[in-house]
Amino acid sequence: MFKNLRQLLWQWRGVLITVPTITGLVLTLRSMGGLQLWEWTAYDQFLRWRPGETLDQRIVIVAIDEPDIQTLKQWTLSDATLAQLLRNIKAQQPSAIGLDIYRDLPVEPGHQDLVQVFTSTPNLMGVQKVLGDKYGTTVNAPPILKERNQVGAIDVLLDDDGRVRRALLSIRQDNNQTGTSSQELYSLPVRLALMYLENKGITLQPINPALGKVSLGKAVFVPMQPNDGGYINADTGGYQILLNYRRPQCQQHSQRCNPFPTVSLTEVLENKIPANLMRDRIVLIGVKAASLKDIFFTPYSNSYVTAEYGVDIHAQITSQLLSAALDGRSPIKVWSEPVERMWIVFWSSVGAISSWTFLRMRYLAVSILLLSTVLVGGSYLAFLQGWWIPLIPPLLALIGSEIAITAYLACIEREDRQAVMNLLGQHVTPKLAQAVWRDRHQLLKEGQITGQQLTATVLFTDIKGFTGITERTNPEVLMVWLNDYMKAMSQSVLDHDGVLDKFIGDAVMAVFGVPIPSTTPEAIAQDAIAAVRCALNMAAKLEQLNQQWKIQGLPTAAMRVGIATGTVVAGSLGSQQRLNYTTIGDSVNIAARLESYDKSIDGGICRILINEETYHYIKDYFLIQFIGLVQLRGRKQSLNVYQVFPDIRG
Repeated sequence: MFKNLRQLLWQWRGVLITVPTITGLVLTLRSMGGLQLWEWTAYDQFLRWRPGETLDQRIVIVAIDEPDIQTLKQWTLSDATLAQLLRNIKAQQPSAIGLDIYRDLPVEPGHQDLVQVFTSTPNLMGVQKVLGDKYGTTVNAPPILKERNQVGAIDVLLDDDGRVRRALLSIRQDNNQTGTSSQELYSLPVRLALMYLENKGITLQPINPALGKVSLGKAVFVPMQPNDGGYINADTGGYQILLNYRRPQCQQHSQRCNPFPTVSLTEVLENKIPANLMRDRIVLIGVKAASLKDIFFTPYSNSYVTAEYGVDIHAQITSQLLSAALDGRSPIKVWSEPVERMWIVFWSSVGAISSWTFLRMRYLAVSILLLSTVLVGGSYLAFLQGWWIPLIPPLLALIGSEIAITAYLACIEREDRQAVMNLLGQHVTPKLAQAVWRDRHQLLKEGQITGQQLTATVLFTDIKGFTGITERTNPEVLMVWLNDYMKAMSQSVLDHDGVLDKFIGDAVMAVFGVPIPSTTPEAIAQDAIAAVRCALNMAAKLEQLNQQWKIQGLPTAAMRVGIATGTVVAGSLGSQQRLNYTTIGDSVNIAARLESYDKSIDGGICRILINEETYHYIKDYFLIQFIGLVQLRGRKQSLNVYQVFPDIRG
């Protein structure tokens, strides 16, 4: 069991190292806020990709634009003008009126007239700026509306990149005048939405006060936490939610269009609007004049042309509350932090496993493209269902793991190639080396060719009378002479797809059928045939060498060959300092004993003896003579021995 577990761990070592490493780096980078801007950008893009929505007819905006200011010849509006505007709106019997204009001080003429309108309009909501801007500035509510509790906070939350992605639904404010404890103040959109919904019998209901979880009609709201979605350590004071913008169908980069019915101040003052336009609706009065700079960037903005005015932001929040409560339009939800971390781990694992299992460097770009498309597409589909799940961290984890695994595999391949070259060196042909490299994942383990039992054919050669040749030949000349012999014999082995196992003095050991095992009788037969043909080719080359040596006045030679087919064990042998690929087993011993058996048996320039297993595989291809049942030196059991002659039948 433990052995299998160890093998499994070794098999997946790259994945087991890469996944926690890459995931840890991505999570660390994310926790430091390094990915926050990218995640916001992805969030904005998902918002822009969403299908357009129809106008929300429950909200009407009365916009004070540049033509209105030119018509009035002033800014700000006088109290008299504002009072007349409110009376005209009241005449259409709206459900609620939101005055998104500061009016904490009188603007004569007409202040008393405006106070009378404020007093007689219970569904009118004024505004107060509670949070100070960068200069610490706040703005008080209209005193009369403050007394009547007809005020909502108008503060807008900006992210670090200056865009509005969050809605502030309520905020705690200190009562400095009375010295009492702080009290909660709802935002203007919340006051308007609750007033509208109260007429439909829908009120705000607490679900879990400790968590701030509340229900409103069909909707359930949970206050935003500092690390929700792509945010890192955000200031989530008050009661905040993600702003689920209503995307207008006409939204384009080159123009501004409204997701709500909009009329101008002048049209309302001159009664040039339909008689029932505002009936039972929420009316928001606000500035839409570029010169007044009440402009905010949103996920849909790419310039001041497509930025949103403050009154649009408040209308969006109001519409979000109404749509959630009445239509079941889902708020934007997020996963818990542990689930988000598991999501990142998952995609890091996907990248690592895909590279480790299926891919190589040339497929890296294709793999990253396909898996990234799946990730982005899945995240977008989840977004359409109201879920903002992390995109950039898992995308980085995916790409990082793929690149890391690919680099790791390249490093392993270099090490494996070096291991193969160190073990086999020049002892195999390019064809066989290519086959070994192709099957390296099955053959190599920890830089070694693992031992494997297989059926192969072993060939041993030796020079007859080599001792006498050494006695009568100058050592330097002998070395040149022996090298000529070894080069010719080695090349013969390579030409017949054999592996040069070792040189022992004047002896050569070669193996046919390793390191790629032959697993069928036909393949084993081909190895045996190749070994015998190699021996015959050695004889022919030795004859050529003898002719050259005779001319040069050098000794001539004859050789003996022993060939045995059978079970062997082939693999790496030695230590890290000195490691060789070799073959061991009874068949190796038999081949060596056949080479040295009964030196009186004549075979001409090359005597070739084989065992019975080899005979069965080659008998239809060569001229063979049975020698007899013999007992080889060092063996207890006798075996049938055969001699192969140069005449080849086919």
